[in-house]
Amino acid sequence: MTGAVRRNWWLDILMLPVGLLTFFPFYLVIVNTFKSEQETAARPMSLPTTWDFSNYAQVFEQTSIVQSFGNSLVVTVVSVLLMVLIGAMAAYPVVFNPGRLNHYVMLYLLLGFMIPFQTTLIPLFQLMTDLNLVDRLYGLIALYTGGAVFVFFLMLGYMKTIPKELSEAAIIDGSSIWGIFWRIILPLLKPITVTSIIFQTMWIWNDFLAPMLFLGSRSNSTLVLEIYKAKGEFSVNWPLFMTMTVITLIPIFIFFILMQKQIVKGIVGGAVKG
Repeated sequence: MTGAVRRNWWLDILMLPVGLLTFFPFYLVIVNTFKSEQETAARPMSLPTTWDFSNYAQVFEQTSIVQSFGNSLVVTVVSVLLMVLIGAMAAYPVVFNPGRLNHYVMLYLLLGFMIPFQTTLIPLFQLMTDLNLVDRLYGLIALYTGGAVFVFFLMLGYMKTIPKELSEAAIIDGSSIWGIFWRIILPLLKPITVTSIIFQTMWIWNDFLAPMLFLGSRSNSTLVLEIYKAKGEFSVNWPLFMTMTVITLIPIFIFFILMQKQIVKGIVGGAVKG
């Protein structure tokens, strides 16, 4: 016991500078949001002489950050719900109705999952243009829904641990295939469903490439894209730029803090069942 305590003590000592080094960029950004432009240039690493909240007021007055927040929220929520629903529904017949056709479908999805997104940008942009989905929020949602393939494989591994006797008993009791999925299978997928929601939410909220390529107008910008476009507008006013960055990070930071226990539960639950 004493040896374990000693090792933990040394581990804490070793991790302290690592934690401070990781926290330093956040400190640098946050403290400069409360400074004037002159004070930021003169003393970027020190605490502000007076805590000034005018930068936050200017961001809300001079940018479209509120509308961008709404765009990001809509795109993230709708895309994640569609991905989780489609991924679970696709994994259900593969696991509980195995056959040659379903096996080939799984291999086809696996092949698509292995192709990097960047290699398909040119034909994908052409397809989105032909379908009039460029610079449309619903077009971006349709694009993100392709992430259901990742959810499919997460659901597939977890769903294989569910005893098939449950569905067989429900069929004997007269339940339909849809009834089995909604009333029995889907509730049992809660741990991996929550994990999928967390991972996909953090990906979509922080994604830059897809909004940059497929959204053009300022009214359809997401938060990350709004920061990128503001860089030229505030090229010499770093306090305002950092303030926008902090505002963008706050929602996903709160989301991660609230859901981090669910991440652990989902991963541990899947490992135990596996």
